[in-house]
Amino acid sequence: MEEEIRTTVFPAYQKLIDYFNELYSKANDDDGVWKLPNGDAFYTYMLKQYTTTDLRPEDVHEIGHGEVARIKKEMLDILKNQGYEDTTRTLGEVIQELNKEERFQYPNNATGRKEALDDYNRIIDEINNNLDNAFDVRPKAGLEVRRVPEFKEEGSAGAYYNPPALDGSRGGIFYVNLRDMSEIVKFGMNTLAYHEAIPGHHFQIAIQHEIEGVPIFRNILPFTAYSEGWALYAERLAWELGFYDNNPFGNLGRLQAEMFRAVRLVVDTGIHFKKWTREEAIDYMVTNTGMTTSEVTTEIERYIVMPGQACAYKIGMMKILELREKAKNELGENFELREFHDVVLKNGAVPLDILEQIVDDYIVTSRDK
Repeated sequence: MEEEIRTTVFPAYQKLIDYFNELYSKANDDDGVWKLPNGDAFYTYMLKQYTTTDLRPEDVHEIGHGEVARIKKEMLDILKNQGYEDTTRTLGEVIQELNKEERFQYPNNATGRKEALDDYNRIIDEINNNLDNAFDVRPKAGLEVRRVPEFKEEGSAGAYYNPPALDGSRGGIFYVNLRDMSEIVKFGMNTLAYHEAIPGHHFQIAIQHEIEGVPIFRNILPFTAYSEGWALYAERLAWELGFYDNNPFGNLGRLQAEMFRAVRLVVDTGIHFKKWTREEAIDYMVTNTGMTTSEVTTEIERYIVMPGQACAYKIGMMKILELREKAKNELGENFELREFHDVVLKNGAVPLDILEQIVDDYIVTSRDK
């Protein structure tokens, strides 16, 4: 075995190293796909693939700038009302300092980890028990909050959702990474729970799994703009339903999460269409999100190698909000939030143009009642 590794595995890795060293000598600072043959057309295609819309890169870029400006104002209003009014610092700098305040941190020990899991369970139970005015449809599958297994903490995301088993043998799991408790900021926990668990990914994905009478691919088909759009919509819905009442910092956390997705529209199109450098994108994201430079660098490098993908989240959220507003305007007093959510969720994940057709059909049917 040792001989095989020495004569086969090591030389193979050396060939890979040599190949990347050769590539490195050819590399430059042009990170966007605009530099490739037909790069602009390719990027437009990738945006269409991920957002399932016909939005042009320049449209997405301008939408992003508009949303960043709106969200920034709302965040600054909260900070001002809470006594954080230092105009010499960027929004990002203020949020980074806020994240370190002791009142928003857990002890980095077993007690702190238990407290965080208990708090996530409390947040989820509270919203799950108070959604009857917003949802008729509920997933049959249960939900657990678990710690990311310690052996895989280092390479795992801060949190993620694992869907239920299709055969119903296991419910959904909201995994939380507890490797370093300084990474968990209390005022961001509500939003993360609403996004990953209830009424976000758990509601959408578990309900999709449970749709009957459709081909199996309909139970598992993923469309990022729809699924992540729903999870972002769920964050805002929780605010609209009053789950952030008397919790201004929690609402700040919600806006920070939305800002993160709005900034993506700007930097993704900036890199791949506007010819921004990697450093320009990093600076813009650090300035506007409150994320650290190391966190942002990882994000930006992801966008460089996955053009268009990061734009799906916010575009999906905005489309669901747009369709809800359309239904409200068309139906007036006949609009019912629970029925709208039934329409959006009970068909499973679909492209956004198909979702619009579904909502339009619902509007016609409801108007004719």
